[in-house]
Amino acid sequence: MMTSLKLLSVEPSDRGSQRCRLGPGLMSARGLSVGSPVLVSLPGGSCLCTAWPRHDLAEGFLQVDTKCCSPYLVRHPPSRLTLNPEQVTLVPCPKLKGMKISVVVQSVEFKRNTPPRFVHELVKEMLKGVLVHSEHVINLEDFDTDIRYVVITNIYPDSNTAGLVTSKTCVKIADVQTVRHFKSHLQGQVTVPLGGLEEVSASLREMLQLPLLYPGTLGSLGVSCPRGVLLVGPPGVGKTQLVRKVVGEVGASLVVVRGPEVVRSRPGESEEVLRGVFAQARAAAEEGPCVLFLDELDSLFPRRSGTSAPENRLVAQLLTLMDGVAPSDRFLIIGATNRPDSLDPALRRPGRFDREVIIGPPNLCQRAAILSVLCKNMPVCSSVDITELAQRTMGYVGSDLSALCREAAMHAMRENAKNLGEQTVAVKHFLEALKSVRPSCLRSSLGRTDFAPVAWEQIGGLDEIKLKLRQSIEWPMMYPEAFSRLGLRRPRGVLLYGPPGCAKTTLVRAAASASNCTFLSVSGADLYSPYVGDSEKALSQLFRQARACAPCILFLDEIDSVMGSRCNGEARNSVQTRLLSVLLNEMDGVGLKTLERRGTQKIRQVEGAEENHTTEQMDSQEVCNKDVMVVAATNRPDCLDSALLRPGRLDHILYVPPPDQQARLAILKVRTKSMPVAADVCLDELAAGTDFYSGADLENLCKEAALLALEENKEASSIKRVHFLQSLKKTKPSLTAHKSKHTR
Repeated sequence: MMTSLKLLSVEPSDRGSQRCRLGPGLMSARGLSVGSPVLVSLPGGSCLCTAWPRHDLAEGFLQVDTKCCSPYLVRHPPSRLTLNPEQVTLVPCPKLKGMKISVVVQSVEFKRNTPPRFVHELVKEMLKGVLVHSEHVINLEDFDTDIRYVVITNIYPDSNTAGLVTSKTCVKIADVQTVRHFKSHLQGQVTVPLGGLEEVSASLREMLQLPLLYPGTLGSLGVSCPRGVLLVGPPGVGKTQLVRKVVGEVGASLVVVRGPEVVRSRPGESEEVLRGVFAQARAAAEEGPCVLFLDELDSLFPRRSGTSAPENRLVAQLLTLMDGVAPSDRFLIIGATNRPDSLDPALRRPGRFDREVIIGPPNLCQRAAILSVLCKNMPVCSSVDITELAQRTMGYVGSDLSALCREAAMHAMRENAKNLGEQTVAVKHFLEALKSVRPSCLRSSLGRTDFAPVAWEQIGGLDEIKLKLRQSIEWPMMYPEAFSRLGLRRPRGVLLYGPPGCAKTTLVRAAASASNCTFLSVSGADLYSPYVGDSEKALSQLFRQARACAPCILFLDEIDSVMGSRCNGEARNSVQTRLLSVLLNEMDGVGLKTLERRGTQKIRQVEGAEENHTTEQMDSQEVCNKDVMVVAATNRPDCLDSALLRPGRLDHILYVPPPDQQARLAILKVRTKSMPVAADVCLDELAAGTDFYSGADLENLCKEAALLALEENKEASSIKRVHFLQSLKKTKPSLTAHKSKHTR
């Protein structure tokens, strides 16, 4: 028996005959006779046909007429395929007692003007003698009528999946729809899977199904259907994809409107185009349920100003059109925006956009779900931990995670091209991709986000300060269950103070590197503006971006230059005083705001104890890490306002002292670890002779000794003791007893 069959196009004489042409040897091997009903399984569906031998009796070829096929094959006809003989199977097709169908016609006029009885008799006559299969589509385009397709919903008796339609078969028509609505529904069925949007998708689906599919239910209760839904969320979170997916699941047609398609140059043209869009949606609603999707709503309908701008007329036209939507119009309006505050307030009242669905940045569980969907079709190594990868992608939205997976795959392809090994995406490829793909919400951030990673081992001494910082930042991430069990919450803020050059900034960078937190660093120059109110707005925007990327470390270096004390005789309306007020309010209310959260319930996994444990750990970790950690550094703590230093704001106030002899020895060991130091160099001697030297001074001491060695001999291979002693005479300490005491 042959091992494969080549699928050829159907002969013109067999179109509409529901015949399947194959070789006589295969018919005999499969136990088929002429006219036997067979089901041919194809990629994406199947076809129900009758077996007939080929005219040339050649084996190894197959020709199928797709008169009765799966809905997917209507839009994607099979071609140039290789099939197995087992994909051609004999199916029993008894005479049917009855069936329930949906009729697809060419135009709305035929649907509106043709009597239902005439449609019923015409369809019954055209289906007589046809083999039908449940949930398949019958193509009737060969008949010269306006009836194009018949969708088989159910057949009776229920024990069979296929059968023969006779003159005695009872045919019940469930509904009549147009070709346009039918094909848009087929297109909506093939959607890209979305992860992490289950909760929002269920809420949106419920809002769409009730007014579109069950309009009489609300009418019987004496209430009107909701007219509009507003989707709010940052760019790349999946608003447009979500609408397309849910509309396809509901079975509605979609009319999409984008800003440039509506705006015209001449007065009145934009309003005319908008009226035409609503007329198009109203016409599509006559064929079946319809959704009018207004993407980037804020660019089309911003707040109305005092002047008679074209945008004002366009907003007024939209309000009039939304108020003029009749209860009989079976279409719903969905708007999407990432700037809800820029919309005109008249749009956001009940009766227009009745409900608002918030799609904030995905949390830890939702990022894991998104990554699982993205990695499903990728050759990912088993060593890749999706949960750990989700922990490293704080602040990433769906499009960021998609770009991350694509970049990781590109790294794997480059490596595979060199090594010619098995092409798989490993952990190292994702780590490389994380360096180049950053969260999109940080690309326009005020604070600096890129910094060279610093390890704790690169900082000599300060063991107590390191432990305190680890307790404040690392422990809540590493042991979330323990924090939840003991009722602990991470501190709101940490203040590091001490003399200059004692590694305050480096400690914060090390904490950010070790905890895999998002890191935002801001200075006074980033915040100050010559315009009144801009600095406060910039600080609020900075906290909003930090919340979107939580857990996040927001580092305010030299905070005394940004936030002054209100007791130092400054004007009450000074920039520093206003910034301090904004900072205090943001720290008291730090956390997700209404427009920044996604959903109200936790996503639970109910299968498997290990999955439950993982989900509980991720949930507790989300509770611990949803806040923003504010870390400030200063060498003038006396200049800060007392309201900023109370518990609940800057909880932990840590003094970073000048290094003592033991700490100086540790710093020198770290700094000389990568330097070719001669054997006669005694680091203990250097540590003892560097009183009042800060960490920065010691680093400068080592650098100056290396330069002296090069000055003496350009071919020098080591740094000797004499070079360090000369450097010690040239570099003076930046600290004094008075400075150390003053900052303490």
